[in-house]
This record gives sequence, structure tokens and C-alpha cells, in this order.
Amino acid sequence: MLKLLIWSSFISIYVVNKTTLAQPNFLSYFCENASNYTSNSTYRRNLDTTLSGLPSTNSGFGFFNLSSGQGINDTVNSVALCRGDINSTECQSCLNNSIVKLRSICPNQKEAIGYYDNCLVKYSNQPILQQTRFKFYVYLANNQNSSDISRFNDALRPLLTDLREKAANGGPLLKFATGNTSGPGFSNIYALVQCTPDLSEFDCNSCLEDSINQISTFFNGKVGGRILKPMCNFRYENYRFFNQSALVIPSPPPPPVSQPSPPRQPPLSPPGNNNDTARVVTIVVVTVAVVAVIICSFLCIFIRSRKKKPTPQPMPNESIQSESMDIGTAESLQYRFGTIKEATNDFSDENKLGRGGFGAVYRGTLRDGQDIAVKRLARDSGQGDVEFKNEVLLVAKLQHRNLVRLLGFSIEGSERLLIYEFLPNASLDQFIFDPTKRKLLAWDRRYNIIKGIAKGLLYLHEDSRLKIIHRDMKASNVLLDSEMNPKIADFGMARLFKPEETQGDTSRIVGTYGYMAPEYAMHGQFSVKSDVFSFGVLLLEMVSGQKNQCFQSGECIEDLLSFAWKSWKNGTTSDMIDPILKTGTGSLRDIIRSIHIGLLCVQENVNDRPTMASVVLMLNSLSITLPMPSEPAFFMHSNIDPEMPLFREYSSSTESSGLEKSKISKSRSRSSQFSVNDVSISDFVPR
Repeated sequence: MLKLLIWSSFISIYVVNKTTLAQPNFLSYFCENASNYTSNSTYRRNLDTTLSGLPSTNSGFGFFNLSSGQGINDTVNSVALCRGDINSTECQSCLNNSIVKLRSICPNQKEAIGYYDNCLVKYSNQPILQQTRFKFYVYLANNQNSSDISRFNDALRPLLTDLREKAANGGPLLKFATGNTSGPGFSNIYALVQCTPDLSEFDCNSCLEDSINQISTFFNGKVGGRILKPMCNFRYENYRFFNQSALVIPSPPPPPVSQPSPPRQPPLSPPGNNNDTARVVTIVVVTVAVVAVIICSFLCIFIRSRKKKPTPQPMPNESIQSESMDIGTAESLQYRFGTIKEATNDFSDENKLGRGGFGAVYRGTLRDGQDIAVKRLARDSGQGDVEFKNEVLLVAKLQHRNLVRLLGFSIEGSERLLIYEFLPNASLDQFIFDPTKRKLLAWDRRYNIIKGIAKGLLYLHEDSRLKIIHRDMKASNVLLDSEMNPKIADFGMARLFKPEETQGDTSRIVGTYGYMAPEYAMHGQFSVKSDVFSFGVLLLEMVSGQKNQCFQSGECIEDLLSFAWKSWKNGTTSDMIDPILKTGTGSLRDIIRSIHIGLLCVQENVNDRPTMASVVLMLNSLSITLPMPSEPAFFMHSNIDPEMPLFREYSSSTESSGLEKSKISKSRSRSSQFSVNDVSISDFVPR
């Protein structure tokens, strides 16, 4: 019987593959050409077996997965996911169409994925389940714009955030949620989010959040859009596109039904007194129960109030105590100082990772085996409790794959500790400015780091619940994880903006001189464009492999911005490219385009600089025509180390000092607008 079923499946697959009936076109698909198979190979036979058996592996809620074969080259892994609001018949039909269509358009590729509106199917010789890495994602946009973009976005983001949390909490069978909210005028916004149920709650949350954060880049003002990834997707429209009545929420099996016990016979009592007696008994029982509950509650409160709470060590002075106690909103993140002291081996030199403006950074290991990085505030640091509190309160509320994750903090006496996730590859400056380690950063890796930093800044400026200006964006404040993914760190100097604010002024200049925008260094004026300037400097450093204060070719010539601009004007841009990149496999056109983007970011005129949303779009799409940059602000040689953290009060005297130590050139004002090819409403975006 089993053999008959297997042969029936093979015959059905063969017949379907040979049919002349055209299947519907995919919304999008991708065939991986890196690895192919031949028609008589073991992989082909395993693929036939896997795809023929895949439709029979339904989890009960539209998720399918099956693997066949052994070994890296011959194993076939497959998954399919139906939209959570369609019935089993529609799901099965979509799955069958996907298998046929995918086999026909990717005839010999070992990895392929196809997206229909109701389902997706993917197969690969690589592991698929619980994987969060992907090579491409697809976005599709509705051409229609909202009549009130600001109000539309303000309504859309909370809806998607709520649905994301519901889907992530959906359990191991179904991670799916839909909903709607009121939009501008009398319109409604409908949305749907879904993850493959094999993802953890954290991974589902991260996948959807990363997708939703792209709205300002790809869909700003559009009344509809979607992003499709192999492990998660979302869609929103100004009309109902999902089937509300078909939604099924998995629930635990009902408890076994027990046989009802036979009714008890009432006791014999004198006629006429049954009701009165029962009423009296009921009143007495209820009264006693209520009194008992009240007494127990008072006892519990009294006992708890008598327990002595541990008193913290006295602070060195009253001002520090008042600053530190404001962190109360993040108390759940507080660690015992002794725990961190033990984890770092009493802050031993062997565990010391480095030192910054805040103080020393140590590696530690908690008792559960988790590795951590600990920043210890130095008593002689220019930063203090204000910056410490700032970093705790800001970073605790931020969550993005390109921001370093704050695990907690510790306060005891004069000790101030920040506890972060440990990132094994340390900071970007230790790679990009090291002649040996720089060779590990080929252009593809550098470009991914550049894009990751841009996404992190975009999140801070536009997509987080808070609008944040970092104010100290530089290579040493970008950390690298085990896969060289960048994470922005050090928020001690960051400033929180209200949504309606566009620019701030300060009398307290903080940051690092070589990365400072001229309007901030000279006049204390900062905005999101200040971070854009710093990002532009960092991008040019990534391309050249040299620090911003001096472009060195044999001997010190001039600062990096000046050299980059003159090279651009003279048509000799390739002269500033790191020689390692010239001998690598990177595209010279893409590298020069990146220099172009960097020069746009460091323009002297604030209004000429693009926003980070525009920068992310420029980096992700080659179809955008870039405007010509205007002359940047030149920071000439001075006795100030451009890498030195600057931390000073702004006044008329310091302004004069700043004018003597740096010269700012005048520049022509150019428009920073760029044209976008609006013909296509969908595109692949590489990761």
C-alpha cells in the first residue's frame, strides 16, 4: 500500500510537470544560480520525493515542511506557508500551483522560492527551518498616494506594531494576525502580518520589525504595500483584502468531559422551613468568606510592609544621587554590582577590551554562560551621570538589528556600569584602519556594513518610537558581531527630539571633532542632518581605508574630505579608493557611486544633505539618479586631533576658538532631490 502511494505521488508530479496548462504567474520568485543539479542526479530524485510529499505535511494551520536525502549536496529541505486566513482547499490549490510553477521556471536550481498571494513555497539544499538569514526580499507598492501622508503613517505604524506583537506571540502552530484602523478622513487601513511558526517569538518580532521599518523607505505615503521574506511578511491596504471570517486561532484541546454526578437528594426537614434555612446558611457562609479574605489581605500587606528593603550604598554627593534615581523607569534592567564584578573577574586587565571617552570596557561571563561587555564609568571621565542616565533610558527603549542591545546597568556608590551584548569582532575602526585586518573587509562586506549603519540611523531618526540624534557617529562607535554585521553603539551623547522638532541648539558641544558637521561644531546647531554628515565621513573612510584627518599617499597630504572633493572634480576619484578594493572583486562603479553618496552627505549646506531615508534608498537601488554634490566643509589641519572626543561648553569665546582652529569654505547651494524610476512597483532588495 505504501509503495502504491509513493508511486502515485511520483506519477502525479510527472503528469503535472508535463501538463500544458499554464499556472498563474508568481507575484515574485527567485532561482538561486549558485548551485545547480542534473536531471539524473540524486538531488533531482530527492527533490521529486520531497515536493511530492510536501502537501501531506500540513501542520493543521497551513504550514508544511519536509526534508529528504543525506549529505550537504543531496539533501533537499522544503517549506510552504499558506496565508492564515484562507481555507484548506485554497491552500492546497496554491501549494500545488506553486510546486508546478517553481519547477518549470527554476528547472535545475538547487534553491528556489516562489510567492503567490495566498502562499509561498521554498526548497533548498541548505537548512531552512528556524533560519533568519536571507539573500533577497521583495517589496510591492500600491501606486496610489494617501491624501494626508503624515496622518496615514501615524495610523499605520501603531497598527502594524500591535499586529507584529500578536503574531509573534502566536505559538508554535500559527503566527498570524490581521486588523484595521481608521485612516485620514473616512478611510480605513487594513493590515496583515505573518511569520513561519518555526520561528521563535524573538526572531518573528525581529523579522517583522525589520520589514516594517522599511515603510518610510519604500512606501512613504502609499496607501498599500507589502514586503515578502521567506520567513515573514506583511501587507497593508486601504481596503479589506483578507478573509476575516476564515481566521482560525489555534487553541489547546478542550479538557475531557466528565460524567455529571447524580443529583443529591435534599435532607429531610420540617415542612415550610427549607427555603428560610437555606437562605440563612448561604448568608452566613458568604459573610464568613468575605471577612476571611479581607483579614488575609490585610495580614499579607502588613507582613510585606514589615520586610526591610535592601538599602543602596550612599552616593558620594546629593547631585549624583538625584541624577541616578531618575533611572527608575528602567529598574527591571538593573544588575547587582557584585554579579558584574564576578563576571569580569574584578575588572581584571585580562578582561579589558579597550577604553573610550566613557571609561574602560571589559568582557565578562555571567553564571548562565552568557558573554557580556561592560562599560565602566571612569571617575575622571568628561562624561558623567547625565550621559549614563541618558544611555540607559534611550537604549533600553530601542530595538533594531543594527543597534547594540543594552542588557542592563548597575549602580553602587560611585560605580556606574552599562552591560551590553558581547560582540566578538569589537569596533569597526579596529578593522578599517588596520593595514592587516583591513584585508578581511572586501567591498561586499564593507558595503553591507555601510548599509547596516545607514539602516540603524534611519531607525533612530524616523522609525523608532523616539526620534534620536546620535551626535557621535564614528567608526569606533560601530561594533561588529560574529558575522560582521554592524551595530551602532554609545548613546551617551544622543539627544531625544519631539516628533515635531527638526533642529536643536545647545551650549554644550559634545562629539568627536573630525566627524562633526560644521553648523554643530561652530554654532551648536544640530539635527538629523548632523548625523548624516558624520555618516558621510564614515562612508568615505570605509572606501579609502584611511582616517578623516589626513589622506595619506606616501606622506600626509590633506584631510579626507578635501582630497575626496578635489578627486571628484578632477575625475580621479579612483585615487582615493583603498588599493585592497582595486584588486578585489568589487565593482568599481559601485565603489565610486558610494563616494558620490558620501560627498552628498558632507555638503556644507544643511538643506543640501539627503535624509537617511534617501541615503538608504540610494544604497539599495541603482535606478536612482544621484544629484551632483556641492563643495563640502573643509576641516584644514589644526592642532586638534580629529579623533579626539570633544566635550565643551559653547560660548562666544569658544566660537572664536573654533574659528581659529578650523576653516569652513563657502559652497554653492544645490538641490538634493533625486529622481526615482516609478515604472516598476516591485523590486528585489539584496541583503
